[in-house]
Amino acid sequence: MSATRARFAVRMRLYIDDVVAIGPGKVDLLEEIAETGSIAEAARHMGMSYKRAWTLVKTMNTAFAGPLVASETGGKGGGGAELTPLGQRILATYRQAEAAATKASAPHVRALKKALK
Repeated sequence: MSATRARFAVRMRLYIDDVVAIGPGKVDLLEEIAETGSIAEAARHMGMSYKRAWTLVKTMNTAFAGPLVASETGGKGGGGAELTPLGQRILATYRQAEAAATKASAPHVRALKKALK
C-alpha cells in the first residue's frame, strides 16, 4: 500500500453503557432521512432493511433527551419522517466533532503516512 493511496477516517461513537447512542451509521441514517423524508427510503439508499433502520431510529430516539426523528404512520396517504430540531442539532454537532477530530489528528496522520511503504 502506498502513502498516496492510504486514507484516514474518523469513526466516533457515543456509548450509553454498551449501546451506541450515535455513531457513523446512525448519523448517515439521519442524513438520509433528512434528505428523503422517509425511513424506508433512507434504508433502501443505505442497503439496509426497514426493520434495521427503524431499530436504529428507536435507539437514537430513546438515547437522547427527546426524539431525533419524528415519523408518521405510512399507508395509502403516505407517512414520512423528518428530523426534529434536536435531531438536526445532534447531526450538526456530530459532523462538527468529526471535522474537529480529523483536523486535530492531521499532523499525526501525515506522520503515519510517511512511515508507509
